[in-house]
Amino acid sequence: MKPRPIFAPLLFVCVSLALPARAAVWSVTELHYQRGPVAAPSFAGGASAATDIVTLQGAGGHDLGDYFFFVDFLQDDTPDRFNDQDVYGELYVSFMAGALTGGPLAFGPVRDIGLVAGVNVGADANVRKWLPGLRFALDLPGFAFANLDLTAYLDDSPGVDSGGAPSESDSFMADFSWGVPFSVGDHAFSLEGHAEYIGARTDQFGAPLPAWFLAQPQLRYDLGASLLGSPGRLFGGVEWLLWLNKLGDESVDENRGLLLLVWRL
Repeated sequence: MKPRPIFAPLLFVCVSLALPARAAVWSVTELHYQRGPVAAPSFAGGASAATDIVTLQGAGGHDLGDYFFFVDFLQDDTPDRFNDQDVYGELYVSFMAGALTGGPLAFGPVRDIGLVAGVNVGADANVRKWLPGLRFALDLPGFAFANLDLTAYLDDSPGVDSGGAPSESDSFMADFSWGVPFSVGDHAFSLEGHAEYIGARTDQFGAPLPAWFLAQPQLRYDLGASLLGSPGRLFGGVEWLLWLNKLGDESVDENRGLLLLVWRL
């Protein structure tokens, strides 16, 4: 059995426990609904199935940094051991140097640097990953926010003995997240999302798992402003899902759009 990572969960617990003592600066909580065909990995047949995804997503700032989380509830119409009433979630907490030291570590397009600690958890596959690393907050024209995270990708999964997916060797992640608001006449839009690269690994049986690339840009239209006279509450649009070597499966690439509705709570 591989040794479990120690530094990553300790860092995550420390920064998470520190959050309640910090003053909240802002917070946003959203409920998303998506529907469309989603591909299964080859172990589940590799076919696409109509899938409903309900997501609770939140982000907020405190006086030392920020946090982001989401929880996906997934259900497809094919009993294939993939997305059959599954739950998957991620949480990230950051502490920025500018708040900790009184002055940002800024250079070029970088407006500050900080520590970030994340955890990814999948219920059906019994998967847990720890992601400690660095965050580069970027100052880009027209962007409401832009972050580049460079982290380790440390596996802490019990593996097939638990009835879940095989455990994996450790790797790394590079993730770029962004938000760009814009208007067309009197109509408000935004383009937001993230793109990540996860390095190659091997599973607990020694089988190689190639690196994957995942991008999930969302084009949102402010339906609330146009239809309800209440801007910033109800959004409609599309999320584009581009996933090369999905879940480390080199036989499955995904490139498709999902219908999107967002209610900001």
